Amino acid sequence: MKHTIIGAVMGLLATPVVAQEAVTYPFDGSFGDAAFSVENAIIGRGLVIDYVSHTGEMLSRTGADVGSDVQLFEAADIFLFCSAQLSREVMEADPMNIAHCPYGIFVAEMDGAVMIGHRTYPEGEMQKVQTLLDDIIQEAIGG
Repeated sequence: MKHTIIGAVMGLLATPVVAQEAVTYPFDGSFGDAAFSVENAIIGRGLVIDYVSHTGEMLSRTGADVGSDVQLFEAADIFLFCSAQLSREVMEADPMNIAHCPYGIFVAEMDGAVMIGHRTYPEGEMQKVQTLLDDIIQEAIGG
């Protein structure tokens, strides 16, 4: 009986949290202009983009392979990067904040509308990262 309860509790602890919130902002312009603005806003802060995930292209390319003909995005890219200073600060407060690195800003076009956004981060030290991402996006949209 004891092993059954422990197993059930461990199973609950191992269950991933699937729902995550995203903060999005409309962009008045083309997908290409939005991606260019985000890239410039990130680089302009002295940050290095580690990788650009061309998620929209991947989804379009693989749709038929997984039995779907649904077009989710006309285009979608995710810019992944870190801030050495901010990452160190949030990880010194809690080393498990490593789970949130690298940080990502996405640009997507859906139904002719372009948006820029990022996932939300937990309360506490990670709100500093969320503020950085919001500041970068505001700069990219001209706000």
